[in-house]
Amino acid sequence: MKKCTVIINPNSGKGLNNGKILEFQKILYEYKYETRIIFTLYKHHAEEIVEKLDDDIDLVISVGGDGTFSEVMNGNLKRNKKLVLAHLPVGTANDIGHMYGLGNNILANLKLILEGEIKEVDIGNINDRAFTYVASYGKFMDIPYKTPQELKKRIGYFAYVIEVLKRVLTRIPKHEIIFTIDGVKHKGKYTFILISNANRIAGIDNFYSDIKLNDSKFEVMLCSLKKKIDILKAIYTLKTSDITYVSGIELYKCSEMTITFKDKDKAWCVDGEEFEDNKNEYEIRLQKGIKMLIPKENIKKLFVEKD
Repeated sequence: MKKCTVIINPNSGKGLNNGKILEFQKILYEYKYETRIIFTLYKHHAEEIVEKLDDDIDLVISVGGDGTFSEVMNGNLKRNKKLVLAHLPVGTANDIGHMYGLGNNILANLKLILEGEIKEVDIGNINDRAFTYVASYGKFMDIPYKTPQELKKRIGYFAYVIEVLKRVLTRIPKHEIIFTIDGVKHKGKYTFILISNANRIAGIDNFYSDIKLNDSKFEVMLCSLKKKIDILKAIYTLKTSDITYVSGIELYKCSEMTITFKDKDKAWCVDGEEFEDNKNEYEIRLQKGIKMLIPKENIKKLFVEKD
């Protein structure tokens, strides 16, 4: 039998009831996995668990939201021997799970993963903190971690919509930054920054037209729009067509980036969670070759085939 450790965040989404857990274990047994289930007890607990796992674990499955998987990833990157990871979404936005082709049925999702393929993915890193799909800064970017957890549990994704509507009438500040893209220096004033390696962000599918998770590049979006109507139009464009042609939006692809803020008034949001780093200077880079077991559904769409 192979060995699998399942890390469950009981506070994410609707979680797993006892009946589902028994079925969950039964499916893993059918796929020849001896399973150990661990529930997280506090923030960063998943990270600590993965960092301390034995080297003979064949698979680690994260059950929670995007933030839970981010913790699992950070724990894995602290290890000498990296483990194979998988993620089952039970959170609010579940961008990572949906990107990989998973739905809302956790038991069906488990089977899709166990019948999937191991692929090597690129992982972003901001000041030595990994992000599995997105790091963002600026107006509206703190909504994922500022929205009350109880409201997210009760009404799901619409909790974020309510929080956006509450802020629409508030001031939209610009932040002056100096940044380098693969060694080339730029500067400007921007309302928000989005750094990602994903084609689904904030519940928007196909956020970019062509994303590969193993092409040694991440995507950078810088928005200099300040008028609320222009930002809302840009968001509408994201949901209906291609953001490439929107005035006031700068797009880059790169493998390394640095950002220095002249003024900074909030924290970054990393994989939907607050990034506890109060510095004004940030280094963003890629870490390659992290192994994940993912469904076959979107592999051709998301990965560059390599010899």
